[in-house]
Amino acid sequence: MQLTQEILTLLQQDSTLSPKAIAQMTGSDEETVRAEIERLRDEGVILGYTIRINTEKSPIPTVEAMIEVKVSPQRDLGYNDIARRIYKFPEVESVFLMSGAYDLAVKIQAPTMQAISAFVWEKLAVLDGVTGTATLFIMRKYKENGTILVEDEVPERLVITP
Repeated sequence: MQLTQEILTLLQQDSTLSPKAIAQMTGSDEETVRAEIERLRDEGVILGYTIRINTEKSPIPTVEAMIEVKVSPQRDLGYNDIARRIYKFPEVESVFLMSGAYDLAVKIQAPTMQAISAFVWEKLAVLDGVTGTATLFIMRKYKENGTILVEDEVPERLVITP
């Protein structure tokens, strides 16, 4: 269990690590690490590997938003059916069942704010069971998935002379 936890933590921090590198970092042997990663893939624990992109520095224009969605769940289907219909849209990056004033949180990416707005009024708000939405545009990201995205800004001190 300890090795599994260490492997998962290391891969979450850097999914490009090789089994050899992980073995060195954990004090295990490469074949054991390779077998454990394969087991975790087979069991559906590891679903894939991704990269993190700083959208402020990327040449591809990207706007992101969190959309809070209030729903009226259908009998015998609950929230799962409406969540399924929402996560099938290609614009949708993530869907979460939440506590609070809204039921679902939907993270979406698009090239423009207008594209996000169009998605909300043409696709999301008109779904059966959706009773309200609130769109929150992400203006700047400081830290995401454990990665700091901004450089520490050291304020310049003014020279004080007598």
